[in-house]
Amino acid sequence: MTGLLVLEQSLNGLQFGLMLFLLAAGLTLVFGIMDMINLAHGSLYMIGAYLVASIALASGSFWLGLGLGVLAAAVVGALLELTVLRRLYARDHLSQVLGTFAILLMSNELVRMVWGAQPLELNPPAALAGPVELLPGLSYPAYRLFIIGVGLAVALLLYVLVTHTRYGMQVRAGASNREMALAMGVDVRKLFTAVFALGAALCAVAGGLLGPLLAVQVGMGESILILAFVVIVIGGIGSIRGALLGALLVGLVDTAGRTLLPLLFDWLLGPEAAGNAAPAVSSILIYLLMAAVLFFKPQGLFPANG
Repeated sequence: MTGLLVLEQSLNGLQFGLMLFLLAAGLTLVFGIMDMINLAHGSLYMIGAYLVASIALASGSFWLGLGLGVLAAAVVGALLELTVLRRLYARDHLSQVLGTFAILLMSNELVRMVWGAQPLELNPPAALAGPVELLPGLSYPAYRLFIIGVGLAVALLLYVLVTHTRYGMQVRAGASNREMALAMGVDVRKLFTAVFALGAALCAVAGGLLGPLLAVQVGMGESILILAFVVIVIGGIGSIRGALLGALLVGLVDTAGRTLLPLLFDWLLGPEAAGNAAPAVSSILIYLLMAAVLFFKPQGLFPANG
C-alpha cells in the first residue's frame, strides 16, 4: 500500500513539476536574454487561464478553449512587450520589479472588472474525466496523465526548438552574450517580442490545463510565480534544461513533503506532532532545496547556456 502511495504521489509531483516548467521556461528566457525581472509573468498565467476558461465555456469545447486561449495569450504577451515592457529594458532591476509589480496589480483589477470576483469553473473534457488503472490497486485520473503527456511533449518541443533551430540558436546566443548576438546581426527587438509571446503561450497552456484542478480566480498567479522563480534559481538563469530539472525537483519535493511528511512525523513523533509540525516543515522544503543547491552551485544546476 505504501509503495502504491509513493508511486501515486510521484506522478502528482511529476504533473505539478511539468506545469511549473511551462511557467519557468518563459520566465528564465526573459530573465536570461533580457536581464529583466518580470513579475508580470504570473499575470499572464492568470489571464491565460481566464481566456481558456471563457472560450471553453462559451463554445462548450475544452479543446477549442485551450487552443484559442493559448493563441490569445500569446498575442497579449506580445502586445504587453511592445507597449510597456520594452521601455523597462534599459532600467535597473528595481525599476523593473516596481513596473512589472504594478502590471500584476493592474491585471488583477482588470480581470476582476471583466470576469468578476467569483472563480470560473473549467471542466476537463468528458473523455478524460474518469480514472485509468495503472496497476492492480492503483487508479490514476486520466486527465492528470494527459497533463503529464502534454508537459513532456512541450518540453521535448522546446528542447528541439532551442537546440536544433536557427531561432533557438539566436535565443541561446542572446542568453549567453546579448552584445555579441547584436554584433552578429540578430534582430533583438523581434527576438524579445517572440520570446515574450512564447512565454505567454506556455503560461496559458499551464493555466488552461491546471484550470480544472485549481480554481480559475483573481490573484492565482502570485503564489505560482514564487515557485517559478525558485525553479529558475535552482536550474540556472537562462537554461531550459535547468528549468526542466529544477521544476521536476520542486514538484516532487513539494508533493512528497505535503503527503509523505505527515505520515513520517506521525510514525516518529505521534499524531499531535504530525498535525502541528509537518505542515510547517513541508512548506519550507523547496526553499531548503534551493538553499542547498545554491550552497554547492551558486549559478544553479545548468546556468546560462540552455
